[in-house]
Amino acid sequence: MAEGISSFWGPVTSTTQCCEKNYAYSSYIAEFHNTISNFPGILLALIGLVNALRQRFEKRFTILHISNMILIIGSMLYHATLQHVLQQSDETPMVWEILLYMYILYSPDWHYRSTMPTFLFLYGAAFAVVHAYVRFGIGFKVHYVVLCLLCIPRMYKYYIHTEDDAAKRIAKWYVATVLVGSVCWFCDRVFCERVSRWPVNPQGHALWHVFMGFNSYCANTFLMFCRAQQRGWSPKVKYFFGVLPYVKIEKPKTQ
Repeated sequence: MAEGISSFWGPVTSTTQCCEKNYAYSSYIAEFHNTISNFPGILLALIGLVNALRQRFEKRFTILHISNMILIIGSMLYHATLQHVLQQSDETPMVWEILLYMYILYSPDWHYRSTMPTFLFLYGAAFAVVHAYVRFGIGFKVHYVVLCLLCIPRMYKYYIHTEDDAAKRIAKWYVATVLVGSVCWFCDRVFCERVSRWPVNPQGHALWHVFMGFNSYCANTFLMFCRAQQRGWSPKVKYFFGVLPYVKIEKPKTQ
């Protein structure tokens, strides 16, 4: 949206803006609510990372939680500046992260162990190079949605083969958060002109960030549970302060 006070970062060069008045609170932060709404996601990713390291989960989950934080920091930089080069720091890690999810989901049954990570790495590197020079616009969103859709069949397979009720509840929260978050994102994009006339802007894109922070945490926790089952680590769902779920494992002594 149009600027409020003067801009530290100069003219807007990003290809996408959200339904929030630019520089309304500070000359250093273009979209204030869309920037600070990323903090819950960073905290959740940090909690997941600590749990993965403390219990010595496979390195893929350490990388996954770190990639969540990199993506969220990139999102903060983008919304704080609305510069195209930092928009790429948001969008490129989105693709890298979904490729990592694809690896975690499909690698257990992949017979040629080196081919999948090699292909996904080269795909991610090629996308980063092309995206640095080409402004995809709607093409990026279509590409990202297609990658997400490729993960759904495998997630559903994991869900139907999981008998633990607490783990299934995490998967349901994963679905619920992405659905509610998507509605917030859609309304922010489509009904911006109408929402802008309301006494209070509900900040749909900021809500999208909050819900997707919980969504990523739920996805990571559910996948950690499923992987622990595959490895025979007797996973159990526990709760921080009786609210936030995490996976507790018991590895055999030989491991």
